Amino acid sequence: MIWKFDKFGDALAIADDRGNTVTYAELDRYTDRIAAAVGKRCLVFSMCQNSMGSLAGYCAFVNHGIVPVLLNCHLEKELLAKLVENYKPDYFWIPEEQASEYEEYHVTRIYAFQDYILLKTDYREEYPLNEELCLLLTTSGSTGSPKFVRQSYENVKANARSIAGYLKLDETERPVTTLPMNYTYGLSIINSHLLVGAAILVTEKGILQKEFWQFFRQEKATSFGGVPYTYEMLEKLRFFRMELPSLRYMTQAGGKLTPELHRKFAEYARDQGRRFIVMYGQCEATARMGYLPAEKALDKCGSMGIAIPGGKFCLMDAEGNQIVEPGVTGELVYEGSNVTLGYAERGEDLLKGDERNGVLYTGDMAEFDKEGYYYITGRKKRFLKIYGNRVNLDEIDRLVKGEFDSIDCASAGKDDHLYLFLTDASLADPVRLFVAGKTRLNPAAFHTMIIDHIPRNDSGKTIYSELEKYYD
Repeated sequence: MIWKFDKFGDALAIADDRGNTVTYAELDRYTDRIAAAVGKRCLVFSMCQNSMGSLAGYCAFVNHGIVPVLLNCHLEKELLAKLVENYKPDYFWIPEEQASEYEEYHVTRIYAFQDYILLKTDYREEYPLNEELCLLLTTSGSTGSPKFVRQSYENVKANARSIAGYLKLDETERPVTTLPMNYTYGLSIINSHLLVGAAILVTEKGILQKEFWQFFRQEKATSFGGVPYTYEMLEKLRFFRMELPSLRYMTQAGGKLTPELHRKFAEYARDQGRRFIVMYGQCEATARMGYLPAEKALDKCGSMGIAIPGGKFCLMDAEGNQIVEPGVTGELVYEGSNVTLGYAERGEDLLKGDERNGVLYTGDMAEFDKEGYYYITGRKKRFLKIYGNRVNLDEIDRLVKGEFDSIDCASAGKDDHLYLFLTDASLADPVRLFVAGKTRLNPAAFHTMIIDHIPRNDSGKTIYSELEKYYD
């Protein structure tokens, strides 16, 4: 059992934007009933959205030893079918309004709660589940790939405790959902706040909708989280002028902010008496691995911080030796009890045990300063060779966004051919010449491509694989 809901009694647990509320005592009873309807430890495809029923179902499964596979409820039909064939779940937990879409799986309706229903499948094959397995998450939050991260009960508990500790969370917090709950970052916000008896405000509305901010003010939200794209949009929305008296702190993860945007939000937080906490994580480490304390947000602008309580970082060079000098780039390696068990790509993999033994090679390149604060410099695989010169694509993206205000862009390509994807044709030549100047390489290696929009997954991260069709 991850959470002890009964100890928080009549304190508010969940409130949604439809006026529905659930106390912790009620949540304890509801989760017992949902779990009883399932009746055994098995696999459930939990089709997620930010709603009362979705969240209650997740709590029921995790707290009663039922293993949920967390997927976006709007996952494409063909992709879902592939996953169902690979894993043959015993149940679906879905929005009631989507019931007709699941008839092809020959399901039987078993139970309903709020806006969700439990459907029993007719699969006779049941894959054995490792006793430590808590839940399955995709690494990107919006993929139909059969590859999942296997998170254990200890992973989830350890990471939730650590996050609650360094953010100093208590029962007075009221976080509002800005990220999908099937995305590791969004889920970590839920896990850590339920641990301390806080009230979670759930809505499917996004930050670009006025209804979101109405709900935010009405329910006196105290915090929200966002990926870099979230903060880019907030700046365009003139967030700094908004009246949000209940706001206490903001968190950021899911990729590196430009130093300019980092500084703007850190200065806003300082001037408003709020906290801005940059964090670092991956699904393979349950969620969080590093954080930048709010008091260091300006002094260490651009840094992702230090290891979370209970965790440890180091850097390794290409030969596998540990880097001990500051300012030297190497692959970031993390060690902690939140490092997950490994991957699953088929139902048979659900019986596997711990394949990582608490150590994760992140695939991120980083360096640390003299005080031990880490700075991500790029992905190990996000590099191209341009006329023999190694070019960091993540750094190109940051340079362009730092130079051109409010630009939407992404870089990708093959060796000797770097493509700069833009949505504004008027910036094509200026951006190409700017990048050529910064890299001091022949402009012939850089190509601008104007597209309608930069492809992103449901957590706001750029889907670079979808850009490949333009240059292959």
